[in-house]
Formats: sequence, structure tokens, C-alpha cells
Amino acid sequence: MAGIIDTIKLAGTLVLALPAGLAGLDFLLLRGQTAVGVALLALAVGLVAIQHWLTLPTDIPELLAKRVVGTVAKESETDPDDDR
Repeated sequence: MAGIIDTIKLAGTLVLALPAGLAGLDFLLLRGQTAVGVALLALAVGLVAIQHWLTLPTDIPELLAKRVVGTVAKESETDPDDDR
């Protein structure tokens, strides 16, 4: 599940990717310039894909915190108070 920070990062990436994608569609479908249209569409898809899979140095503390919280806050499978 994506958090609010991930959603904001995606929105920032889409601010750049959507105009490139729309321009690519314009060049590809309306103007007949296939190479430019495909290049712009690939740029738009690449921006979103890189943002999704690339780990930046600023993301490392967040990843470490998630791993530590997951390790410390493990719930037991059985409840010790349920001895019925």
C-alpha cells in the first residue's frame, strides 16, 4: 500500500510525464512524425517506471525504518491469553 509520500512523488513525476506523453501522442497520431512521437511516449513511460523502481539516497532512511518497525513489531501467531 502506497503512503502519502509515495503518492506525492508519483504526482510530481506525472506532472512531467503527462505533457510528454500527450505531446508524443500528438506527434504520433496527428502530425505523422512517428519517431518523435514514439520517443516522447517512451520518455513518459520511462519517467514513471524509473520513479517507481529507482531507490534514491534520500529513500534509504525510510526503507530502513520500515524494516526495523517490521522486525520489532512482529505479532505472535497465538495469543497467550487464549488457553481455553
